Amino acid sequence: MSASRAPLPPDGRPRLLAAADVEAVFLPGLGMLGASLRHRGVELLRRVDDLAAAAATGSTAGIPLLHPWANRLGETRYRAAGKEVALNAGSPLLHFDDQGLPMHGVPWSRLDWDVVEASSDLIRARLAWDRPERLQVFPFPHLLEMAVGLSASSLTIETTLRAGQGGPVPVAFGFHPYFGLAGSRSDWRLELPAMQRLSLDARRLPDGRSSPVPAFACALGGRAFDDGFAIDGGGAVFAISAGGRRIAVALLDGYEYAQVYAPADKDFIAFEPMTAPTNALASGHGLTVLPAGGRYRAVFRIEVTP
Repeated sequence: MSASRAPLPPDGRPRLLAAADVEAVFLPGLGMLGASLRHRGVELLRRVDDLAAAAATGSTAGIPLLHPWANRLGETRYRAAGKEVALNAGSPLLHFDDQGLPMHGVPWSRLDWDVVEASSDLIRARLAWDRPERLQVFPFPHLLEMAVGLSASSLTIETTLRAGQGGPVPVAFGFHPYFGLAGSRSDWRLELPAMQRLSLDARRLPDGRSSPVPAFACALGGRAFDDGFAIDGGGAVFAISAGGRRIAVALLDGYEYAQVYAPADKDFIAFEPMTAPTNALASGHGLTVLPAGGRYRAVFRIEVTP
């Protein structure tokens, strides 16, 4: 990575990373959102055409961090790490799905990060979870650190959660990157590793059971996905390719679960790294709880190859 340092402008401004054929834009003042990822001038992210509208409605877009939980909770209360939490349905820090369930933690547009280091191919930022309004949603003081590094063919995102000294902190964050390629979605070639598919209840929440599914590699066609998986071992890779370009998401460390989301009528697919399954804060299934002062590190990489 480059040793040159760029001036640190106000954190609300976009930060451009560039290395060879790849460019990326991140927004520290808006949740460290990945707002663009271009390969040879071609945009690879989806739902980034109107970020102002997405921010206003709490919708996901680009590469958003989902914190303090990924995907949905089963109700507006949860019990984790010895604390009972009742969420305020009127809070501006919450977003709800069409079933009225809390979705994706605090929306990305409500989380302002502080940049601590920046260069032409690296951003390091941190987010202190200590404000009263944030603690009402997730009453576990902690510090989040994110390092985003760009190389000639990949973007690596490393996220570290450091628990405060006052008590344990549950870990349930994830990311929701949206990708798309040229041509018809039906012609995209999809690659999925062998995994355990999570069984769902009537509300499409994991019920604690799973079943093995083999690796998948063929045209996406008309298939639709909205499935959660447990990862069998490290190094899982998810990919799509079309038009002479391949996008792969490699789970390198700390992500033991993933969601694949590809509605049949949309021109995107999301490979979602997750530290815990959907609803883990309430169910306890697959939930890691850090002791006071503990540290959790999670890394994934987006690789773009011609």
